[in-house]
Amino acid sequence: MSAALETVLARAGLKVTANEFLTLVEDAAKKLTSPQVDPGAHFTEAERRALTEAGLDLTPLSDSEVDARARTVAEQAVLRDTALSVNQAADRVGVDSSRIRHRISERRLIGWKDRGGWRLPAWQFSDTDVLPGLDAVLAMMPADQPALVLANFMTTPQEDLEIGDRPASPREWLLAGGDPQRVAELAATIGTPA
Repeated sequence: MSAALETVLARAGLKVTANEFLTLVEDAAKKLTSPQVDPGAHFTEAERRALTEAGLDLTPLSDSEVDARARTVAEQAVLRDTALSVNQAADRVGVDSSRIRHRISERRLIGWKDRGGWRLPAWQFSDTDVLPGLDAVLAMMPADQPALVLANFMTTPQEDLEIGDRPASPREWLLAGGDPQRVAELAATIGTPA
C-alpha cells in the first residue's frame, strides 16, 4: 500500500513520504471527536423530537456507510503538509522572516501555531510572492473561521467568479488579475447562513 500511496502523493505534488502522510492523517483524526455511536445521545428527548421533526436523521451510521469525517481528515492532512513555515514564506516572498511574522500579527497573512512555529497555508502565495489582492480579502474574511474552511473557500470554484466561461476559485481569480474586492465580498459571507 505504501508504494501506491507514495505514487498518489507524488502525483498530487505533495513532498512527503507515505509514513509521514499517514502520521499527519492520524494526527488530524485524533483532533476530531470520537465517532458517536448514537448521534442523538447528546440531546434530550425533546431536542431529538424537534430535530427529527425538522428533518434531521439521527440514526447511527451503518457499518457499510463511509464516515463523513474521512474527507475532512484527508483535507486537514494535506493543508498541514503543504503549509509553509515562516522561513519558507519569507524565502518565497523575498523578505526577512520578521516581516512575515509582522504580517501575521496584522492579519495580512493567516496561519496557525503548530509544533512550536507558525504554519501558513500555501494558497496565500504565488510562486514568488503573496497572492495579489490578499490584503483586501483577508480584511473581510471572518477571523473565527478555521484554516481549512478558508482554504476550501479560496480553492473552490465560485459561480460569481468566472474566467472565460467557467467558474474560478478565488485564488485563480486573483492570480489572473481579477478584482480582489469581488473576492472580499464573497469572503465576508463565510460562516453565515445562506
